[in-house]
Amino acid sequence: MKITLKACRVNVGMTLKEASQHFNVHYETLSNYENDSTNVPRTFFIKLEDVYGIPTDFIYFGKQQDHINAMKEKLKVVMP
Repeated sequence: MKITLKACRVNVGMTLKEASQHFNVHYETLSNYENDSTNVPRTFFIKLEDVYGIPTDFIYFGKQQDHINAMKEKLKVVMP
């Protein structure tokens, strides 16, 4: 299972502002990436594993809401 960028940040205990400093982006930019990581810049992508300690293979890239909706659908199958 993959997790969102926001989940990565929360799991390592960073605030939006703290994490944005590690990526050298404004916190609003990071918030936008967390909401829709479809087209994050390569420079950001490269830093992900170093900052969060999570391999990019385990990170969901796309619209956060799409991922949430997909997870809710999976839960409906498991817990009708």
